[in-house]
Amino acid sequence: MHRLMTIISIVTFSAIGLLIFYLAVTGRGETSQPVDTSGYVVRGADISSHNGFVDFDMLRTHGIGFVYVKATEGADFKDASFVANINAARKAGLKVGAYHFFRFDSSGYMQALNLLHSVRGRHLDLPLVIDVEEWTNPVNRSTDQTVGRIKEMAEELRAEGYRVMLYTNKDGYSRFVEGRLDHYPLWICSFTPPDDGIDWTLWQYTHRGTLKGIDRLIDLNVYHGTREQWDSLTSVPRVVPPPVRLQYSGASAVNH
Repeated sequence: MHRLMTIISIVTFSAIGLLIFYLAVTGRGETSQPVDTSGYVVRGADISSHNGFVDFDMLRTHGIGFVYVKATEGADFKDASFVANINAARKAGLKVGAYHFFRFDSSGYMQALNLLHSVRGRHLDLPLVIDVEEWTNPVNRSTDQTVGRIKEMAEELRAEGYRVMLYTNKDGYSRFVEGRLDHYPLWICSFTPPDDGIDWTLWQYTHRGTLKGIDRLIDLNVYHGTREQWDSLTSVPRVVPPPVRLQYSGASAVNH
């Protein structure tokens, strides 16, 4: 009987884990009603290897103008589909950008090196994005420590000539960005219209987007501005710094 109960427990927890993974990948955990985004002239999507095969030509046909592609996570993880997705999106004529999922338990310096290794030498139209979410991150890290590591990563990226944008949801904005990092452009995730007091550049309004050309639900976004402002944003070249080797800043040691 004890062995049977153990097997049942393992199966139950495995099923719960698979369900959580399914909801995260497909976006079916989102319960809010669709919002009206018809007033925005520039639309985009963000993807990772979890989205499977993506027909970028079809996305462009259906009004998608830009794609953010997951490149890295933490200090050493690299998304297996990054290179293929970036190349295919650019071939389809889409504006492209790369994002990094930030880990609270890794130094900002090492995470910057991981992202730089993946994007160096690639033409990107949009700022590099640091994706800051409490979901799946350790809960025992202080806000000050986490903000310090985000700053460290952002500064390393900027030192290499890249523009930087932060992605987060409303809770993350209140905890990490507001009054601390709000000099960086913001990509806000919200299933209702962003609050009037939040100055945002991109708005991720759903995890349940359905578009022909992709075999899973997809995150959809809009740009907060005119077509002329968008053209200006995507035409800013990277400022290439002098060819000096990155040095260990020492800031990470304080935060360990």
